[in-house]
Amino acid sequence: MNRRGFLGLAAIGVVAAPCVASAQQAGKVHRIGFLALFSGPGPQVEAFRQRLSELGYVEGRNVVIEYRFAAGKSERLPEMAAELVRLKVEVIVGSATPVIAAAKRATATIPIVMAAAADPVRSGLVSSLARPGGNVTGSTILSNELAGKRLQLMREVVPKAATVAVLANPGMATPLLLEEIRTAARQLSIQVVVQEVRAATDLPGAFSAMERERAQALMVQVSPFSIDNAQRIVELAAEHRLPVMYEVRTFVDVGGLVSYGPNIPELYRRAAFFVDKILRGAKPADLPVKQPTNFEMVINLKSAKALGLTIPPSLLGRADQVIQ
Repeated sequence: MNRRGFLGLAAIGVVAAPCVASAQQAGKVHRIGFLALFSGPGPQVEAFRQRLSELGYVEGRNVVIEYRFAAGKSERLPEMAAELVRLKVEVIVGSATPVIAAAKRATATIPIVMAAAADPVRSGLVSSLARPGGNVTGSTILSNELAGKRLQLMREVVPKAATVAVLANPGMATPLLLEEIRTAARQLSIQVVVQEVRAATDLPGAFSAMERERAQALMVQVSPFSIDNAQRIVELAAEHRLPVMYEVRTFVDVGGLVSYGPNIPELYRRAAFFVDKILRGAKPADLPVKQPTNFEMVINLKSAKALGLTIPPSLLGRADQVIQ
């Protein structure tokens, strides 16, 4: 064989090698566990599935996703996590601190991807953001770190608010969030009253208690519970004429007043990126936890008008979207 012929065959080999590897990869069916406190699939799950598809993972063809939804009942998480371990999934995707904690207790070897966690370091889920260690990595939503910023924005919306209520769903990250809010409130000379709710049936009583406490504004903790009950929370806030600051735009889209925080569906798309990296051989301990870099403020002027509020032009000018 002459030199030119040899080089030609070598070049074909270089091109063909990735194709063979791709074909081998395509022949494997991956198994992913998806554990959540939600009641069922929603925009977050759809965003995750869509990004997986863009990365070449199609349900029913080369990937199987084992969904487990706890419907707000955190006591179900340990058994659901254990079930995913028994199914020998290659990676577990979860959202919310209690979910990740349950998965971590169930396995120290199967990689776990946080779609969104409030404060993974202080909650003990990872050693640090740069070097997670162990089998957990993913994204944080900076829920606690942004608490002070949200309170400041709330003060701009309702300048005379001296008492602000917080609607919280008890969980591992809740004490950390309340600590941040109280610290910011002291600096702004604002009194904080906390109403914890565990079930949808608790919501009417919680809002009545806020009224008795003479709360002039409200902050709602984002959680699987609050997202599942977004419409009801927004309705009760309107009935009690309470201006509300939300952590994500989900609430504003259904009539809430204002939100400030990261784009949640985008975080679930990022979770698919982590899954892809892990399925290709990366170790969670070597994948730094990502923080959101873009935050959106959404204001609903229709809701403001119903509450008799005039949103300052300076705030409107900083909003990413204003719903008329």
